[in-house]
Amino acid sequence: MRNIISILIIGFGVMLFSPSIAEEVMPVQIDVREYDSIEVPAGTFIPVENAQEISTQYCQDGYKVQFISTNDLYMHETNIIPESTVFTGYVEDVHDPVVGTNASFKVKITKMILPDGFEMPVRGYLYSSNNNMFGGEMTEPAEWIKMPHYQGNIGINTTLQIRPGRTRKKGAHAVIKAGEDGLIILTDPLSVTHTLTN
Repeated sequence: MRNIISILIIGFGVMLFSPSIAEEVMPVQIDVREYDSIEVPAGTFIPVENAQEISTQYCQDGYKVQFISTNDLYMHETNIIPESTVFTGYVEDVHDPVVGTNASFKVKITKMILPDGFEMPVRGYLYSSNNNMFGGEMTEPAEWIKMPHYQGNIGINTTLQIRPGRTRKKGAHAVIKAGEDGLIILTDPLSVTHTLTN
């Protein structure tokens, strides 16, 4: 019995220290290609299309939204944001309509999903010229007051002018329709480390 155990131990030792088996067991180290990330600067505009309607009538703070890029965005001859890239985010800073002011909201963008499924964090907003706020305009006057404007002597050459009254109409809900084109503006630089190749 001791002879059999000794033979087995010697056999395993030979197999472990055999050069041909050691080569098979040890993994081959592959030289990894160096890859520098491409930095997209803050303030870059990305053309997108709205995937669903966004309205203050039914959207509250935190409502999730999606946009789809409509063009390829190239930098240094590399397509860093291909067409059909999905941008996700949420609605924030929602204000309901009140007398004198329309409803308003902002759309914050937090993530970019490339067509191959790779995800990257993004910091940006859906752009509007009103500090990225949609809606929030003053409403029309609720009444117009007629007042005479005398030119020269009283009763001669009188002009009737109309001026807005003190009260204004109730505001309307702010809406971005589905399929509407827009722009995402990056508020922080975006470091792209993953690109698609044809």
